[in-house]
Amino acid sequence: MDVLAWNRAAAALLGDYGALAPNERNIPRITFLDPASRSLYADWTTCARESVAFLHLEAGRRPDDPRLAELIGELSMQSEEFRHWWAEHPVRDKTSGRKVFHHPLVGTLELDYDTLRPASDPDQALITYAAEPGTPSDDALRMLLAWGAAPVSEHQGQ
Repeated sequence: MDVLAWNRAAAALLGDYGALAPNERNIPRITFLDPASRSLYADWTTCARESVAFLHLEAGRRPDDPRLAELIGELSMQSEEFRHWWAEHPVRDKTSGRKVFHHPLVGTLELDYDTLRPASDPDQALITYAAEPGTPSDDALRMLLAWGAAPVSEHQGQ
């Protein structure tokens, strides 16, 4: 769940990954260790638990991955919630669904997401977010994207 690339829309919605060190650009690490994520996600608990379940899935696929073991250890040491949920042993893939965000600039956004994985490299994933056209979330997302049209960090993915 390392963030390898992003666009301006992702930076405007989720934060400027370019401002983070490359080893900090990780969704579970941000979810559990960045206090801002607790207010960004309307249902932080569900998002956090989904991350734990996906990490369990990955740990089963890659039991000897030292970076994954390091991440799980770090989160276990720094987050009581992570430790508790990890001990429940949930396993689940993240493919599609809806997330509600409370963005500090534009308010509430209800966005559908899809995870796209190429058959030739299933370890890579592209996650897309979209608002239903004509909804208040669509208007808020358009405002956010207009605000985020200014360049972000030079390490931004395209």
